[in-house]
Amino acid sequence: MSRIKTTFDHLKQQGKKALIPYITAGDPHPDQTVKLLHAMVANGADMIELGVPFSDPMADGPVIQRASERALVHHVGLSRVLEIVREFRQQDNVTPIILMGYANPVEAMGQEKFSDRAKAAGVDGVLTVDYPPEECKEFTALLQARGIDPIFLLSPTTEPARVEVIVNQASGFVYYVSLKGVTGAKNLDIEEVAQKVAEIRTLTDLPVGVGFGVRDAATATAVAAIGDAVVVGSRMVQAVEQSNDQNLVDNVAALMKELRIAVDAA
Repeated sequence: MSRIKTTFDHLKQQGKKALIPYITAGDPHPDQTVKLLHAMVANGADMIELGVPFSDPMADGPVIQRASERALVHHVGLSRVLEIVREFRQQDNVTPIILMGYANPVEAMGQEKFSDRAKAAGVDGVLTVDYPPEECKEFTALLQARGIDPIFLLSPTTEPARVEVIVNQASGFVYYVSLKGVTGAKNLDIEEVAQKVAEIRTLTDLPVGVGFGVRDAATATAVAAIGDAVVVGSRMVQAVEQSNDQNLVDNVAALMKELRIAVDAA
């Protein structure tokens, strides 16, 4: 059983929802990423989505784009991200780590080599934004053969027939993009999200995570009442961006505590 499934099962037994923060690996500096990962877990993260820096992050808004730029200055690529996961695993062998990124770095490394290295590093899930499920069945099989869950995005415009195609290939959970646009947008319609999540649940037993529009505690509470997991990206990255070396970990930890309380309030 994967760490992702184990975590969701454990939370369900407790009547809780998963809180999944996102940060970009290497932002603001690669030496600080592992400290941030441990701080997030210590303050309420159930799983962590770790962004792989990329020069053209098409699904990401300006906040996460800037995070990628800061990480790329320090030459943080896919190999370095896997090293970061391996280092994190030296102290934490429980918390699921999900890599979120784009196809180009995976293709450059090679799908099979990446799958082997991700398994060895301790990666639990992989979300590759620009791999359409119809075109990555071999990659999905490589991941699942190594016990890694392929995570796929569902959008407000995804038709039910295509949702079925996607959920049949996915494992771990499915990630519902709660708005039309890039990460960090501010036009979240909670009623619309609730309707779409309900529709998705008629097509799969997989947990449904919701993200792309969770920007504060109130939104986190509202989303937690609807989905099985709340994914917080741009707001976490903002906390990194607005910090300095002295208060970085404390600021991220404080935000995690606030979000944990908000999610549990649902």
